[in-house]
Amino acid sequence: MSQSIHVYGFVPPDEKFLKMKLVWNACEAAKVPVPKEVQEFFGGTRPDPAGVEFHLTKHSAVKPYEADMISGYDIDVKKLPPDVTLLRVYVSY
Repeated sequence: MSQSIHVYGFVPPDEKFLKMKLVWNACEAAKVPVPKEVQEFFGGTRPDPAGVEFHLTKHSAVKPYEADMISGYDIDVKKLPPDVTLLRVYVSY
């Protein structure tokens, strides 16, 4: 079984986020395609209540960390974009 570690940052929902989410939800309810601009705003994934999601695993603030029987990432919070207020780190199998 393989696993991977993921690091995401989130910019909290703002007025634009809420408007885009309304469009996304309306399109789903009407069973019509979500406009490209809205899909791109959310990175091609369903809107997350935490806000706009950014994959940070390859960001300069995130460096791989390894030691005996340990692997993960060091995150230099000073290098993160200033509007990122939430980090999500998870392991997937």
